[in-house]
Order: sequence, then C-alpha cells, then structure tokens
Amino acid sequence: MDSSLLTLARYMSGEFDNREQAIAEPIWYVHLRLWQRPVPLFTEDSLTLFAEQANILQSGQPYRQRLLRLRQVANEPESPLQVQYYSFKDPGAISGAGSQPEILQTITLDQIDRLPGCVLHVTQPTAHAFVASPPPDSPCYFTYQGETRQVSLGFEARSEQFLSYDKGVDIETGKALWGAIMGPYRYTKRQDFADELREKGE
Repeated sequence: MDSSLLTLARYMSGEFDNREQAIAEPIWYVHLRLWQRPVPLFTEDSLTLFAEQANILQSGQPYRQRLLRLRQVANEPESPLQVQYYSFKDPGAISGAGSQPEILQTITLDQIDRLPGCVLHVTQPTAHAFVASPPPDSPCYFTYQGETRQVSLGFEARSEQFLSYDKGVDIETGKALWGAIMGPYRYTKRQDFADELREKGE
C-alpha cells in the first residue's frame, strides 16, 4: 500500500477534541469530541475510517456518522489520493461506534450508501501535512430525515492535529448554516487509533 496513503490514515485515526479553541472562542466554536476509527471495509484497495462527533456536554449522543474511504487513484496524477464519503442508511444502528469499536466489526456494505459528489482531492504540501479539498463545481448532497442537505467538506491532517472545514450549506442561498463558518474546527489528537490499521490488514 502507498506510504502516503497509510500516513494519511495514521494521522486521521484517533479521538480528538477542540478544547483550547472552544475555551478561547466559545461564541463561534462548540466544544466537540471527534472520533475517526479504522473500519474493515474496502481493505483490498483502500483504508476506511468511521467518523462521528459529539458535543462534550452530550458525549453519549454522537451524530454525523459517516465513512471516509481513503484511496489512491492511478489515473489522477494531480491528486493521486482521494477521500470518498459514504452515509449510513440507519445512523442510529451504529451510533456510538467511535468509542465502542466492536460495533465497527459488524458494518456491512448493504448498510451504507456512496455519496457520488462527496469526494475530496488530497495534496501533501509538506512532508508532515495533508490538505483535502473538493474539486470545483462538485457539490456534496446527502439525505437526512427525508430531506436533501448540502455540506461543504474539507480538512487538513497532521500527526497530532486535525482541522475540519466541514459546514452545512443552505441549498437555496449558498449561505453557511453550521460548522466551520468562522474558520476550521481545530482538533487535537487525544488518543491514537493508528495501531488498529495493522489489526485490519495493513
């Protein structure tokens, strides 16, 4: 497997929070906990992470469950690394899996839906940083509680820090509704899950 792909997955795997940012700017940034944990899916050609997050005050009620499939694309010389997002048909069935990894062992392909427009191209501006951003004119839509929603995706990953640019977007006006409205959520890694990549067939 490509070393850059494995390094990206290692950087992203962990339990994170944005405590310092939330204390410094509580008006703009909720104190969140973020889990990104390896999942044994698509192991033949990629590395996949399960992600969910929770308000620190309601850690037992995580939300935004999703899968991020990290893979190398041979016919894309400008962006050989890409991230494809998947949604869950029943998010409640796997809620809490970030802190209960045994649940992740039960996930099957028929539980998820590929989100066609929700793809990020990854670049590596320095030896120790990755930047993921959407291609031009490629909006990301998903269905939640029977309604079509739009989200603008993006992140930066380093060994001990993860910056999330994700924000919800009003489909009609293009106005940001939630998330990284005033800049990225700056998460610090508190617990490392990179060793779980080896357990799943590194």
